[in-house]
Amino acid sequence: MKSTLPTSVDVLVVGAGPAGLTASTVLHSRGVHHLTVDRAPLGTNTSRAAVVHARTLEVLDDIGIADTLVERGVVVPTFTVRDHDRVLVTIGFDDLPTRFPYTLMVPQNITEAVLADHLRTQGGSITPGWRLDRIDLDTDPGRVHADLVDEDGRRSTIAARYLIAADGMHSTARELVGIPFQGAAYPQSFVLADVRMDWSLPADEVQLFFSPAGLVVVAPLPGGHHRVVATVDDAPEHPDLADITDLLSTRGPRSNPTHVHEVAWSSRFRVHHRLAATYRHGPVLLAGDAAHVHSPAGGQGMNIGIQDAALLANLIADVTTGDAPDQSLDAYEERRRPIARGVVRLTDRMTRAATLHGPATRVRNLALRTAGALPPVRHALAMNLSELNTGERQTHAPATRRSPRRATSEPGQHR
Repeated sequence: MKSTLPTSVDVLVVGAGPAGLTASTVLHSRGVHHLTVDRAPLGTNTSRAAVVHARTLEVLDDIGIADTLVERGVVVPTFTVRDHDRVLVTIGFDDLPTRFPYTLMVPQNITEAVLADHLRTQGGSITPGWRLDRIDLDTDPGRVHADLVDEDGRRSTIAARYLIAADGMHSTARELVGIPFQGAAYPQSFVLADVRMDWSLPADEVQLFFSPAGLVVVAPLPGGHHRVVATVDDAPEHPDLADITDLLSTRGPRSNPTHVHEVAWSSRFRVHHRLAATYRHGPVLLAGDAAHVHSPAGGQGMNIGIQDAALLANLIADVTTGDAPDQSLDAYEERRRPIARGVVRLTDRMTRAATLHGPATRVRNLALRTAGALPPVRHALAMNLSELNTGERQTHAPATRRSPRRATSEPGQHR
């Protein structure tokens, strides 16, 4: 039988994905009385997001899990944009002013597992199997009363000073308090697949291919797999080996075609570019996909969600411990929403540029190759993609770098 939930906490966190787990971990470390719930059992997420950027690793380093995550992932120091075999621009991360001068490729389920394991070792916990059903902001002004329901229909009401809505793009909390989610959906489907394949390009690079048929991104994953992300007008629900082979043969390298051996996992999804009109409605605050969603080009969605949650949890901890007034929470939206707005715009431009047709492709390619030849431009792009160019970043000494494990080819893979 399930244990009874508390009737009152300082903070209720709804959602135990990367943003919710980050918030819970920070709140626990700060001694804040909180409860984190999720409608799904823990560990049921698939790989989905797979990119962890340098700024996020700095945030996770503050929490105490960056080294563990790096050991579980694949270090990738280079991002390359191509038109089939032609390199348009190569962006290196090696010279970034951080202890983590690279992109880390690690499936989302591993990121969540590392966060959850760390939380448990510190004495914290997550309560699965409960969904948010109703929010009451009128009974007790200044507090939120949340009605939760479990899979058996049992109900529980919790009073909290604050509710962190980390419950995803279809956020129940956001909808219940009436915060508009402004934007639209892309007309195409997006395909995700984790595959084993013979790959002629360097194993320690993320590759973004432009094609009139749509973009495709290929990146290394642990265990000799590669992640493939592509836009498709009408993708099947579970793309198979023939589907992925066709995508890579028509959009990827031509001089040395790719041979896909196995599709370990695949899915399709619709992508939106949306931004919440506000991040706060009284004691309810949004984080992660509940606040912003966008194209996966650049792999920044989960990253800014984790960064949202870490900042928000620390600001709330300052308030609940009496070190700051409630009004200080307004700084959360002021600091984080412009960053999300910039990412939504950047990824939208990348997605649309990747699918240009006709003479426009030659103009695009020439512009990229010309700009990419300039070291200051490449550095600016690296700072942007790694999210080290935001005002959120505190000083992290770039000295004392590890020698992390980089991607290597397995037997049967070509370099």
